[in-house]
Amino acid sequence: MTQITPKTASPAGDAAVDFEPMDRSAFLLKGALAVGAVYGAASVGPLVQRVFAQGSSGDVDILNFAYTLELLEADFYDQALKNVKLSGDFKKFAEEVGSNEQEHVTALKGAIEDLGGKPAKTPTFEFPLEDEASFTELAITFEDTGVSAYNGAGPMLQSKDLLATAGSIVQVEGRHAGAIRFMAGEDPVVEAFDTTLPMDAVLKAVEPFIKA
Repeated sequence: MTQITPKTASPAGDAAVDFEPMDRSAFLLKGALAVGAVYGAASVGPLVQRVFAQGSSGDVDILNFAYTLELLEADFYDQALKNVKLSGDFKKFAEEVGSNEQEHVTALKGAIEDLGGKPAKTPTFEFPLEDEASFTELAITFEDTGVSAYNGAGPMLQSKDLLATAGSIVQVEGRHAGAIRFMAGEDPVVEAFDTTLPMDAVLKAVEPFIKA
């Protein structure tokens, strides 16, 4: 059985974001608008049509949202290892977490294909990686944002198997977030309860790093 991952915490330095509950169609429509903001209005129409046509059957779209986030994270750690001189513990963290993220990418892709869907096209990412400090700052942002994104997306999944998979992934993502915060000298536990981010807030956090 393939599994998917929710993540936790709020983006570094941001206050907690209140999330107004949405039904599945509203959630997917937000995702369609987010795609349009990155790739242009022409790309929105087909996805919006699918959202309204599917009603409550949008697991593939939700998985593709998570899949894209995991692609970003996996590429981030890969680029960091290639382009930044990381010291012992930070290099080990990037290697281990990068491997985890790549496994998540593989699992999500498999889940999408098992449902008869088509995995989203891999975007081109670009990160302002200059040194270990910039790596650490971005790693905190991506891990925190990822957890919060999964918290928003996970409950929208219709399949119980996929939801269980997402739950197993989010635990790992939460450990990533806590570990990098601790390594940076920050509190590894932000709040007693993880925050939830809607898709437009997630897009705002990652949009600057998606180039094509």
